[in-house]
Amino acid sequence: MLYWLMKHVFIGPLLKALWPTKVVGAENIPDDGGAILAGNHLAVADSFFMPLRVRRKVTFPAKSEYFTEKGFKGLLKKWFFTGVGQFPIDRSGGNAAQAALDTATRLVREGHLLGIYPEGTRSPDGRLYKGKTGVARIALESGGVVVPVAMIGTDKVNPIGSKMWWPRRLEIRFGKPLDFSRYEGLAGDRFIERSITDEIMYALMELSGQEYVDIYAAKAKELLAAEEAGLRPKVPAQPSAQDVARIPDTKVG
Repeated sequence: MLYWLMKHVFIGPLLKALWPTKVVGAENIPDDGGAILAGNHLAVADSFFMPLRVRRKVTFPAKSEYFTEKGFKGLLKKWFFTGVGQFPIDRSGGNAAQAALDTATRLVREGHLLGIYPEGTRSPDGRLYKGKTGVARIALESGGVVVPVAMIGTDKVNPIGSKMWWPRRLEIRFGKPLDFSRYEGLAGDRFIERSITDEIMYALMELSGQEYVDIYAAKAKELLAAEEAGLRPKVPAQPSAQDVARIPDTKVG
């Protein structure tokens, strides 16, 4: 109930009025059944503007810190994020996020729309970074299709480090659904999961036009911090969607 009140009464109308948004490809979102909306991640605002333009409810995993903060502010955050259908994910790596992956898989199996950012964190510089394979594991274990989603301009609305939201025109592009049923029964195969994830990231690169960097965003943030201290050479530039004619086929069989 809180989700729909936020979307249609308290927050949604204001966001629509102040941030006009062009939506392309909304027909690619299934009308029913489980599916995964896999998006690039430029700003916190992504998780507000994308669900606003999707008819169905979208559930996101959210970083666990939103649910564990102490005091009244922490309780308020936990109430808000739980109320709008989000669930915590431990981003420390390894097996720590398994419970969240299990929850995400169950939601898609039950016919829900799952929103997820394969990069795992916001881009530190507007480029598109290597995807983590959790999205592939969820797709394989749930059987849901993956719809790539490109957010355009949200990094200008809500720049990293800024608490202000600035008026900008936005665009959201929904790509054609990616069906990975050809890999049924191969969940847990690292090569398959990496191949699927790379296919999703290539679709996002084409859809968004972002420059792609073949390292994880979290690592890039560490390197950028080191660079600011004069300790790191620059990460080599990677080809953009416009520069790449094609990527070698990663399918097997």
